[in-house]
Amino acid sequence: MSEPLILGFDTSAAHCAAALLRGEELVAERYEEMSRGQAERLMPLLEEILAGQGIGWRDLTAIGVGVGPGNFTGIRISVSAARGLALALDIPAIGVSTFEALRFGQDGTMITAVKGPADKTYVQVGEAAPVLCGPEEMPDYPSKAEPVLLAYPSADALSLKAELNEIQPCYPLAEAIARKALARRFNQIEPPAPLYIKAADAAPSRDAPPVMLDDA
Repeated sequence: MSEPLILGFDTSAAHCAAALLRGEELVAERYEEMSRGQAERLMPLLEEILAGQGIGWRDLTAIGVGVGPGNFTGIRISVSAARGLALALDIPAIGVSTFEALRFGQDGTMITAVKGPADKTYVQVGEAAPVLCGPEEMPDYPSKAEPVLLAYPSADALSLKAELNEIQPCYPLAEAIARKALARRFNQIEPPAPLYIKAADAAPSRDAPPVMLDDA
């Protein structure tokens, strides 16, 4: 049996990132910083990665996609692409949160943190529900466990004021997403969905819907 091919990608922040695994081997990876334009760049970037390895779309075994938290529009871009590709290729699409990607390959109870809007930070303690914290706020964590902060993209980008031991992720974001998808490819049931911890800034129009005229 040939090794599974897993394509992982993420546009949850100011970047377009992707990685390709053949089994456990990383065969290609790309990371491009960009504050906008991910919708136009994502598919060409993925095609470039596959073409560079002589791989076609239908050679893929599964897709891993970052579901956030992060930029509302960016998350929607990746998740929509992953769901469309999975449907077209009849392969599973596995949603992986940034928290899961940050702690992938690590052991023990951890606090994972992701830069949020303004001066806030997305924080998850172990497997608990993630929260959005202000600079002076931190959720409770087990006092007997050694707390560890995994900071993305770096500790300097976070606004937390807490004394935590900091370690770096084992893998770059897109590679971690692909590796997590590789591990979960046989037990994924639900399609990926965005992880929105903060409500979207955009709100539905309050205008009344148009009146539909009867053709009769």
